[in-house]
Amino acid sequence: MNWDDTTDAAAGERLVGSVADREDQAVEAALRPKDLGEFIGQEKVREQLDLVLRAARARGATADHVLLSGAPGLGKTTLSMIIAAEMGAPIRITSGPAIQHAGDLAAILSSLQEGEVLFLDEIHRMSRPAEEMLYMAMEDFRVDVIVGKGPGATAIPLELPPFTLVGATTRAGLLPPPLRDRFGFTAHMEFYEPAELQRVIHRSASLLDVEIDPAGAAEIAGRSRGTPRIANRLLRRVRDYAQVKADGFITPEIASAALAVYEVDSRGLDRLDRAVLQALLKLFGGGPVGLSTLAVAVGEERETVEEVAEPFLVREGLLARTPRGRVATPAAWTHLGLTPPQASAGGNGQGDLFGA
Repeated sequence: MNWDDTTDAAAGERLVGSVADREDQAVEAALRPKDLGEFIGQEKVREQLDLVLRAARARGATADHVLLSGAPGLGKTTLSMIIAAEMGAPIRITSGPAIQHAGDLAAILSSLQEGEVLFLDEIHRMSRPAEEMLYMAMEDFRVDVIVGKGPGATAIPLELPPFTLVGATTRAGLLPPPLRDRFGFTAHMEFYEPAELQRVIHRSASLLDVEIDPAGAAEIAGRSRGTPRIANRLLRRVRDYAQVKADGFITPEIASAALAVYEVDSRGLDRLDRAVLQALLKLFGGGPVGLSTLAVAVGEERETVEEVAEPFLVREGLLARTPRGRVATPAAWTHLGLTPPQASAGGNGQGDLFGA
């Protein structure tokens, strides 16, 4: 297991983690919109993608290859399925880590039907030999299959039917330029605004037969970290609480009480997030403090703090990464109801003891 797998597992265990577990995958299959008209949010991406697909249909051709980048849980897999539905084509789903050899990719490509959509999730984690084979497949719809080894090896060209590759990645910067340049359309998925998440929650509540008032949806949306997957997960947990502790109807009071049980606060921070902030503020006076020292203080692995907790804290403006170490912002002190010491106002001397 590589490190990406362990960080994905750590994120998936959290209620506010953006990685889908098996329960999420089962529920998402039922909640996914079937066409671009049903898809909520990502207005620019939807408008641009609609033009690409409509033009391809008008020409009677397969759609250009599509690259979708962005954080987990924003709808990349859903959009890939919508692309297939809009084009009236079947879809094949696989992932970068599953393709370890060029032969794995050749087997998939050679079995594609004309016009089929191949969704390749986490495309940046594909092996290099398979990646190089993909260049020719995307551009010329052809792959060279190597038969034999050493001086006697022979390359047999294999023609492929036209297909559409939809690649999804959470780290677009890790894709080599030759691969990125072969996509005809690229889009970056942005985090959702609270108003968009409220629409997602109302739609999901309707499909799950859950009664919720607008203020209750707003309460859940405000704690969903701008991510529809997290919004749907929180909705299910609040639904459980409402069924057991109330009459099943979700109000803001019920939503707040339910999420307090699951330790998700008003800004979407959970136990791990608050533990990082509390250690930074209470033990180190707001920093700067090195990542390894902070991880030991929290009782977590260094990578867990860096990859799982910190991205959201930085995005919320509660923590800053500096050359001298991690530093809490004034907003972090305010959120935890603490008063910063005088020394922290001038960038205290902690950096001498706890370097980055």
